[in-house]
Amino acid sequence: MKKTALVALSIVALAIAGCKDKPKTEAPAAPQQGQMPGAAPGAAAPGGDPHAGMKAQEIPAGVGKKGTVSQTMNSGGYTYVEAVDEKGEKVWLALPETKVAKGDKIEYPETPPMVNFNSKTLNKTFEKILFIPGIRIQK
Repeated sequence: MKKTALVALSIVALAIAGCKDKPKTEAPAAPQQGQMPGAAPGAAAPGGDPHAGMKAQEIPAGVGKKGTVSQTMNSGGYTYVEAVDEKGEKVWLALPETKVAKGDKIEYPETPPMVNFNSKTLNKTFEKILFIPGIRIQK
């Protein structure tokens, strides 16, 4: 009987302790447009553009591969560049929108390629394309 009373008192004491008012905290800020609720500020919603608002970065000299621009086009906030590299191979690059022209000599960082990437804004599928932060136009 003593054990039963002791167990019952312990359960009641734990229940009372668990029901105490907890300190109030500030409500989290409302998510911004395109941000997931509870996500870190600046995080994009799933399916959103993770690169929205990014600016092209200039790549330091000697950091990447070299090539010559054979064609370029802008669409959806990106610049798509087809370049012929030093070995004569064509490579497609996608970077935040930047000014580049056919015939420009460029340097670009090497990144793992995306295979069979479909650009909805260009209505084109790239067999292989590198998404890069920017290029360096050689003077």
